[in-house]
Amino acid sequence: MVNLNCTGTVHLAKYVVRHMVARNQGRILFTASIAGETVAPREVVYAATKPFDLSLAHSIRYELRDTAITATALQPGPTDTDFFHRAGMDNTEVGSDGKHESQPDAVARQGIDALMAGTDHVYAASTKTKIEGMLANATPGAVKGAMHEKMVAPKLQAGKCFAPRK
Repeated sequence: MVNLNCTGTVHLAKYVVRHMVARNQGRILFTASIAGETVAPREVVYAATKPFDLSLAHSIRYELRDTAITATALQPGPTDTDFFHRAGMDNTEVGSDGKHESQPDAVARQGIDALMAGTDHVYAASTKTKIEGMLANATPGAVKGAMHEKMVAPKLQAGKCFAPRK
């Protein structure tokens, strides 16, 4: 996860930026996440990589401020893709219900629109994600952690919880 979301992103960005600087033009869209602005139990490594991507996008954007190159951070919330299935999260609130608020085409469209407009970042695509993004810095970590824990905890089935007992 760290190699993909952090190391790979840095290597690709360095390669791409070098070529864009030589031409003094270009646009880069980084996929961060609303998870990068929250406390995310049960997704700790994934969530920890997303502030990295967000900071990378903002930092590159600042470094290139005197060029015709922009960097935009796309921060989607749960999106209706196979992500949650591959993560073994089908039996969670976010994996079964929460992702339906954002369709992939809407997330992609908002990301491309922000990229082409030269925007620094965009919360996509649901209204809930946009509100969460705006409130992220004002919400205490313990509150964000408890909210996220509820979303990713396995659902109760037949009166039993499949999560490990503490």
